[in-house]
Amino acid sequence: MAVYQFKRRRKSWRAARFAPHAAITAALAAFGFWWNVSETRADSTSGFACAAPTHHDGDAIRCGGSGRSMRLYGIDAPEMPGACRSGRQCTPGDPYASRDHLASLTAGRAVRCEQVDKDRYGRIVVRCAAGGVDLSCQMVRDGFAVERYGRLRC
Repeated sequence: MAVYQFKRRRKSWRAARFAPHAAITAALAAFGFWWNVSETRADSTSGFACAAPTHHDGDAIRCGGSGRSMRLYGIDAPEMPGACRSGRQCTPGDPYASRDHLASLTAGRAVRCEQVDKDRYGRIVVRCAAGGVDLSCQMVRDGFAVERYGRLRC
């Protein structure tokens, strides 16, 4: 009876060098996927501070009075006169009341925002909170905006 001896194949140096990198890459990819699908909330621990916010309408915020206006996530507020393009069905309501209500929600409060996305016009879409209250959710709750362009989790 013959006894067979099997030689153990040695991994090439390339495979041995690649294995740890592949494991780290896979772990980072899994974490990145989890991070993207987890719920995005504007709170006091993440995002950026929005100093001296100003508002053009009920669904936009500009920090520090300079720079480009940012759109609040998941809501649509009434448009200012002349801003509703023909052929588009704009949100009904008083645009001045909507803007003023948003301004009252941010007045004298610490506002923190977190970037969620960019819209088709290149504007940054943010989730903001003033004094711990999510601005998008509060605008919908108070009847000054409607939920649109995203799913709010209030």
